Amino acid sequence: MLKNLKPGDVFPDVELPDETGVLRRLSELQGDDLLVLMLGRGEHCPRERQHQREMLRFAEWSSVAYTQLVTILPNDLHDVSKLKISTGAHWTFLADRDLELQTALDIREYTDTHHAATVPHTLILGPGLVIEKIYVGYWFWGRPSPYQLWQDLGEVLSRTKPDFDPTTAEARAAYAVA
Repeated sequence: MLKNLKPGDVFPDVELPDETGVLRRLSELQGDDLLVLMLGRGEHCPRERQHQREMLRFAEWSSVAYTQLVTILPNDLHDVSKLKISTGAHWTFLADRDLELQTALDIREYTDTHHAATVPHTLILGPGLVIEKIYVGYWFWGRPSPYQLWQDLGEVLSRTKPDFDPTTAEARAAYAVA
């Protein structure tokens, strides 16, 4: 559903304010790591709150697995901060308060006439913001579980950082105990 974006493309390196108002660039948040980017429906949505809470355990694993998490919501700073606090999340939340990213990607939810909701997407971004996988979560079951992300990230890591694969001869030699 992302307008003109598919696996292999580079995701736009947007700069948006975090929940405290500090401008953050997506590439800086990613660094050299993999990135799970959650384009959320909005703070008003109970499915969004539930999904963000489900990602709490995954965030603990990610912090030791060379993986960053970022959530972008179509809300103002107050609502973005409110969702982050209410779910207990500790990763970066960004506010697309002017709906620039939502508009550029053409992911406005057309069924909600009351909120500026986004059709939820979860993307796995490899180094350089390269799109590796896209989940469309308009229906809650379309959103990836932490275990689906675990499997996908393992595959992406083995392709994008082969020196991390312990099954290669080079890795075994590097980690060999004398």
